[in-house]
Amino acid sequence: MTQEICRLLVVDDEAIVGKRLKQVFSKIGFEIETYTEAAPAMNAMAEKPFDVVVTDLKMEGMDGMEVLRRVRSMNPRTQVIIITGYASPETAELAQEQGVFEFLAKPFRLDELKQVIYRALAQQKGGE
Repeated sequence: MTQEICRLLVVDDEAIVGKRLKQVFSKIGFEIETYTEAAPAMNAMAEKPFDVVVTDLKMEGMDGMEVLRRVRSMNPRTQVIIITGYASPETAELAQEQGVFEFLAKPFRLDELKQVIYRALAQQKGGE
């Protein structure tokens, strides 16, 4: 059975996060694009949908909650994972209401993120 390529979008104002994730996920066969600003990332999303979006919560300009809302309106099937160093129960609850797949606190382990992404993809495929 051939596995289709998963398209992953990473939005984090810390360039090192995108760089590390790109190294890891491109090695395991993902098509990945990384952005340090949300606006160009949303333009990329509008052009060609992604399967999974990993976004930081706190960023200049457009924050992770706004990214979540825009992604959900563009493509409701895209799973959104929010990563943050500023996790609070209120923010996590609000993200749940907006349809976030998972809320991960920084620093997270790469294998933890990998598991979450695989679960998101499995749920997406199951929802077809």
